[in-house]
Amino acid sequence: MSINIKEWNTEDPNFWEAVGKRMAYRNLWISVPCLLSAFAIWLMWGIITVQMLNLGFPFTQDQLFTLTAISGIAGATMRIPSSFFIRIGGGRNTIFLTTAMLSLPAVGTGIALQHPEWPLWVFQLLALFSGVGGGNFASSMSNISTFFPKRLQGTALGINAGLGNFGVTTMQIVIPLVMTVGLFGAAGGSAMILASDSGWILGKIAAGTPTYIQNAGFVWVLLLLPLALAAWFGMNNLLPITPSLKSPLVAFLKITWLYTLTYLPLGLGLYLYLPAPTGLGLLNMWVAMPLIIIMTLVMMRLAALGDMKPNLERQFAIFKNKHTWVMTVLYLLTFGSFIGFSMALPLSITVIFGQHHLFDAATQTWHHVKNPAAPSALTYAWIGPFVGALIRPVGGWISDKVGGAIVTQIISAVMVVASVYAGYLLMQAYHSPSPEDFFAQFIVTFVVLFAASGIGNGSTFRSVGYIFDRQQAGPVLGWTSAVAAYGSFIAPEVIKAQIKAGSPQNALYGFAVFYALCLVLNWWFYLRRGAEIRNP
Repeated sequence: MSINIKEWNTEDPNFWEAVGKRMAYRNLWISVPCLLSAFAIWLMWGIITVQMLNLGFPFTQDQLFTLTAISGIAGATMRIPSSFFIRIGGGRNTIFLTTAMLSLPAVGTGIALQHPEWPLWVFQLLALFSGVGGGNFASSMSNISTFFPKRLQGTALGINAGLGNFGVTTMQIVIPLVMTVGLFGAAGGSAMILASDSGWILGKIAAGTPTYIQNAGFVWVLLLLPLALAAWFGMNNLLPITPSLKSPLVAFLKITWLYTLTYLPLGLGLYLYLPAPTGLGLLNMWVAMPLIIIMTLVMMRLAALGDMKPNLERQFAIFKNKHTWVMTVLYLLTFGSFIGFSMALPLSITVIFGQHHLFDAATQTWHHVKNPAAPSALTYAWIGPFVGALIRPVGGWISDKVGGAIVTQIISAVMVVASVYAGYLLMQAYHSPSPEDFFAQFIVTFVVLFAASGIGNGSTFRSVGYIFDRQQAGPVLGWTSAVAAYGSFIAPEVIKAQIKAGSPQNALYGFAVFYALCLVLNWWFYLRRGAEIRNP
């Protein structure tokens, strides 16, 4: 079997049936578990921070929220160069290298978690390196989009993204489980003792129980080696997509160079944004985030080497198309919500429902004390991402049948209503001496939000395949997924700020306003009579 494929035309039915179909699906089914592992490592800090709190690590709630936010913004920023990797490095080469790279944050995190006395910046640095997993999504989706005809792209991309997104659920189930046992024996380090109640999928784990938190990082190494080998021996490079492809080593150097460049603006932006002791705290998030994006794009353009420059120039052409920007906003609506809530929900449950919230009328202040009846975030947080990932291929399949924009319109309306009600429940819980009374409604409402965002993930991908030609669809998918991934930074930071202000409901109300704006935007460009591109 040839690794480098010279001819590829899946829009030709004869070619598709004779050659393309078998090869496309082989690449898809190798891509899925690689992407699943990438999601797990990128988002693992959402669960790790909950257990760090339960184990009494010497960090504040705000500082723990920064770990989830750092890994979120790192993964989103890494998607910007990653969206170009397939064009400059080839699909097989890119998936192999980026999957192998995941072992570094996995092992590093496992080592650091055995040392709660280590300074905060060590954990923040590892959260930053975990962003490689977030970047993998853009290259994975860009790669799979080149293997399938337009009529099947909604389904194929829905499968890749939907099952890949199961990395969120897999991580949220696996990490609490493996922390209960000495999985690697003496080589894996000793246990720590829970200072507070914890949990896993089957219920609570009592304080005083030995816990191997380091397994949250180490366990993923067991998957990464066989997956990297599967990518190396089973996937293909499409030369029509990567015409200047040379040796794998050259491809690896190009990919590593672009990732290295990305860490420079990312590190500078975070240093200006993060509060002491790590940073200067000079910028708010709404300034730091676009600054990092702009600096990353400028850095890539100025520092591209050799034949990388014309490849990047061709892909930068997507920014001249207004529909690139419209679909970027709509994908922030869907995937941004999915990934942001996945990152922020576990720690938010622990903080909001894990405490009694008592108002002192004499001092006009709220006091928060531990709630012994609190639900465990590690028992319930996985449900929403599971539903969202499971239903994502369905969203792609429905959109293939009826059109992407109409599906996006319906889920936008659902998300407006669900986020307003979730905000109301948060307000009630945060001002209640028994917040657990509101938890069942809260988790059901968030499952609705996750389901709608999952369906919308499939519909927006279908719309990209419908609106853009084959040369632009891949880069647009990569770019929109990069910007949407900033939801993993926005949600933890917005929710953290509103919890600190005593008004967590305002975070959800703000999201509802954004969803309503997306509803109008989608109708104007793709559904109204006389729209430039009516979809359907």
